[in-house]
Amino acid sequence: MVALYATRRAELKKIIFELLERNAATDIGVRMTLTGGYSADGYQLAKPNLVITLRPFSTPTGEQLSKGISLTSYTHQRQLPEVKTIDYLMAIWLQPMLKEKGADDILYQQDGLVTECPRSNFFIITHDNRLVTPANNILRGVIRNKLVEIAHTKFVVEERDVSLDEVKTAKEAFITSTTKTILPVSKIDEHNFPSSRNITQQLRQALLDLELSK
Repeated sequence: MVALYATRRAELKKIIFELLERNAATDIGVRMTLTGGYSADGYQLAKPNLVITLRPFSTPTGEQLSKGISLTSYTHQRQLPEVKTIDYLMAIWLQPMLKEKGADDILYQQDGLVTECPRSNFFIITHDNRLVTPANNILRGVIRNKLVEIAHTKFVVEERDVSLDEVKTAKEAFITSTTKTILPVSKIDEHNFPSSRNITQQLRQALLDLELSK
């Protein structure tokens, strides 16, 4: 089973690199979507289809990096949160609310505990400089995991339940994702965070340094 997994992984890697070469693609995002296949009745699973697509990175603007983004909290729990899916129905349905509130993204919460944004993980910095991130009912993103790993060398890192009340007393807040890396949060609901984001910037630079070293 291990050998078969390794073989399939090697084949997939070969296909992706061939796709990149054929399109002369650099600084590009690779999306792999595994479907349930061509179902006879539109419900039962069939032979899966794997679709690999390329698209340019959607990176944060300079203004977002300097001023931060605003989030609005909303009560919702994603289905199968530990799995990376394309189920963005709730996030799409909430777009009119975002525009009405003038917010950039949504911060999901359930029973007073925050979890994540629709496409990114969430962190806070406490006033005693602890790095805290929700641990349950979330997608453990690649950047989230890497940040937790490297931050241990300089900060106390806590993966645990985080209440919305605690979030609004934090010193700093930010989100992480593959395309955003680290993006500071300036406001959640009616709470504004201080404009100084020293630790957020330190962590962002640490990730950038790690990327450049490879």
